[in-house]
Amino acid sequence: RLMPELPKFDDEDLKSYGDEEEESALSPPAALMSILATEELLLENILECIPVGEFAVIQPLSDEFCLVLGYLLTWKLTLAFFKAASSQLRVLYSQYLRRTKSLNKLLYHLFRLMPENPVLSGPTSEVPNKDTKTFFTEDLHLDVK
Repeated sequence: RLMPELPKFDDEDLKSYGDEEEESALSPPAALMSILATEELLLENILECIPVGEFAVIQPLSDEFCLVLGYLLTWKLTLAFFKAASSQLRVLYSQYLRRTKSLNKLLYHLFRLMPENPVLSGPTSEVPNKDTKTFFTEDLHLDVK
């Protein structure tokens, strides 16, 4: 609930960023970016031997699983922050992500974490090959119990 409220604080200082000749950048919340940088390093150590195009198998509830989940949830917060920002702020934030190469790292990680076959597993009473349900066609309910 807090992330959409944060860009409002940067809106006040927006005028001071447009006066410089060089391309300016503005960091999203420093605490979020610090966590993201740490997670990027740890995730790179886990995925370093897996080339893009092949996929990593992460065992559920392992330390690696928790790290990957934390990384993806941090990006979810970052995207919620971006969504709430004005277009001028988005430009400044995107310049920061471009300079830190965070978005490039996200794509490299996603393409190594994406399953080869994203079919949902579970009991199916339907005929196979007819309207196969995948992670991309169905809503996931991530309720914490």
